[in-house]
Amino acid sequence: MIYAIIGDIHSNYDALAAVADEIRKEHVDKIFCVGDVVGYAAEPNLCIDLTQQLCCKIVAGNHDYAVVGKFPVSYFNKAAKEAALWTSKQLSKSYKDYLLNMPLIEECNDITLVHASLNRPEFFDYITSFADAQLSFDILRTPLCFYGHTHVPSALFLNHGSIQLEKGHVFDLNNVEKALINVGSVGQPRDWDLRASYAIYDSEQKIVQIKRVKYDIHSAMEKIYKAGLPKENALRLGG
Repeated sequence: MIYAIIGDIHSNYDALAAVADEIRKEHVDKIFCVGDVVGYAAEPNLCIDLTQQLCCKIVAGNHDYAVVGKFPVSYFNKAAKEAALWTSKQLSKSYKDYLLNMPLIEECNDITLVHASLNRPEFFDYITSFADAQLSFDILRTPLCFYGHTHVPSALFLNHGSIQLEKGHVFDLNNVEKALINVGSVGQPRDWDLRASYAIYDSEQKIVQIKRVKYDIHSAMEKIYKAGLPKENALRLGG
């Protein structure tokens, strides 16, 4: 099976549409999303529509829950909070109901999906240390978990009780007991590479590839300005 995994779209439809075009060329069997479809940028409705069309499984991110009052916006910085409140006003009841009913964790075959940590997923804690990773590994029931939240692609491997951090674009899961793979961000990368990020997983070869896609950043930025959203949300896209 060939899987594509996307996440942290953050209402950036220009980026999502570009990623969708590339994924279609990959002839994947299934597409998953690790959450944060909305937040920050200016096209939440279009992003929800396209994500629903593309993905067979989607888990909730903190921004998805925040715009429907299921996660407190008081945890956000000023720009993120303003965007969440603005986004809430753009969504019809049907879209809000969809976000409200997003699960926190999904499992499919040998894959688990979560937005942040598997430990207390409703708190959306960041995995920033081996201790954080261990808490998720202790809960993980499948060999592989895809997640997001930090907007930075990486891999954490567990072997014989030892955790190893890997960075790069290709992760070989052969001879790995368990793995946590961060797929990066479609709509707001934070690893100094401005291109949209997503992952392709070949379950037979047991290889994960992080793919990058150019998109019209200027268009996405202009839409944020035009919507009256915080300028920081636009400037962040340009580095």
